[in-house]
Amino acid sequence: MPQIQTKPWIVQKYGGTSIGKLLNTITGSIVPEYLQSYNVAVVCSARSSTSKSKGTTSLLLDAIRLATSSETDTSGLDQVIDIIKEEHLVAARGAIDSEHSIDILRQLQVSIMKDCEQLRSFLKATWTLGEISERTQDRVLAVGETLSCRILAGSLRSKGIPAEAVVLDNIVQDSYRSEPRDLGRAYKSHPAAFLRGLTDTILKKIACEGKVPVITGFFGSMPDSLLNSVGRGYSDLCAALCAIALNAEELQIWKEVDGIFTADPRKIKAARLLATVTSEEAAELTYYGSEVIHPFTIEQITNAAIRLRLKNVINPSGFGTIIYPSQSSPHSKAMFMISNGYYGESQYRRTPTAVTVKEGITILNIKSNGTSKPQTFLARVGEVLERHDITIDLVSSSQQMLSLALWSAKGDNMKDITAKLAGFGIISAVRHMSIVSVVGHKMRNMVGVAGEIFSALANARVNIYLISQGASEINICFVVKAQDALLASEVVHTNVMRIPSHTERENTLIKGPWLY
Repeated sequence: MPQIQTKPWIVQKYGGTSIGKLLNTITGSIVPEYLQSYNVAVVCSARSSTSKSKGTTSLLLDAIRLATSSETDTSGLDQVIDIIKEEHLVAARGAIDSEHSIDILRQLQVSIMKDCEQLRSFLKATWTLGEISERTQDRVLAVGETLSCRILAGSLRSKGIPAEAVVLDNIVQDSYRSEPRDLGRAYKSHPAAFLRGLTDTILKKIACEGKVPVITGFFGSMPDSLLNSVGRGYSDLCAALCAIALNAEELQIWKEVDGIFTADPRKIKAARLLATVTSEEAAELTYYGSEVIHPFTIEQITNAAIRLRLKNVINPSGFGTIIYPSQSSPHSKAMFMISNGYYGESQYRRTPTAVTVKEGITILNIKSNGTSKPQTFLARVGEVLERHDITIDLVSSSQQMLSLALWSAKGDNMKDITAKLAGFGIISAVRHMSIVSVVGHKMRNMVGVAGEIFSALANARVNIYLISQGASEINICFVVKAQDALLASEVVHTNVMRIPSHTERENTLIKGPWLY
């Protein structure tokens, strides 16, 4: 008896601005095309018409702030919720404009109004109490993804594609029936394993027989809230967990850019699209400034040996960039590395892969007063920075001197920190700095690359304030003034990565004769 061939799964994640501006492209062409060869699961971020600052998640955070403020009435809160409701009702009418889909539109409008009125009641109860727990905050923020999924699923149904909105609420509690305090300890001790443990519950939730599951990117209530535990890239992580649950062939993250470039194409015109990068390179690029993909996402798909592809909603036919999972079989990995120039005869990827910039850096120099052992001195400084939620990006130290490249999510709180550290020694801070990171596979083993980088920067008269090499075998980082960061990137891109500048490339196309 012949075996029934089942189509493999692909998981597609769409960002808020893509859903806000290009929904009909997603539901009218991209998803239908992939359904010809694959089963497709779609993961949605909260909808945004222009930017994150004006998106649904930001409005919901405003609503939470108003519900827990000292306001004497709820008029401001009502106004924000009305904006959310009206924006989604307008989006629903734009997504379902067929005369034959009136019933679908009506059902969708009823669902949107019901979700928003439940949100209003919930937040007014919060306003009465004057406080909100982490779990309650997660419940409020989940409304954004729920509304987004309802609209996208309705749009698919209006085009004749069976689809169902799937709300991933309570999956943490369903997966781990433990007290919140125990959940917090389990997550902090091993985040990757904790997240991987959610996949069985996710699989049960997204099993929509014969329908496209349209899944909320906001997944349940995490210990210490999802925003604090994971950050704003949680929908990428949710898509990775869905891909693992479905044993998907590929995870696709759809954005409004073609993929990963050798540098920021908005600032360096000569930047080239990279067809492939390793998961280690992608992780370093993400951490040091490029908005590539959430580090937890990379870790999950790497461990599951699932390839990840970045695609452009505006250019669906483009190849995109594949992030290759390093945990694949040795043979598969060797073939990938050879075919993409990392190994073999050509080894064209033995130059650095990309250069990126992380802005908003402060260098903190601390000269110890000598009253503590070096290890005690380091530990005490670390404790102070942790209490102020400061990220230490780079470290350079000697017996009595410590230099740190710091980044703070809270902005300008360096005065408080220097005051707290004053008892440890002499403190000085240098602000308005940037970290420039040069990333490439096993770059530490490329003889002479560091020398090329710093020689080129010296010739361009770029002053370097801190260097970090050796902690990562694929990354060389250095700190420069923020005003020099673009020049430093261009110098590395042209002279070390051997990619001609935009001007040089234009000049090679100009036909002679020339006048001198």
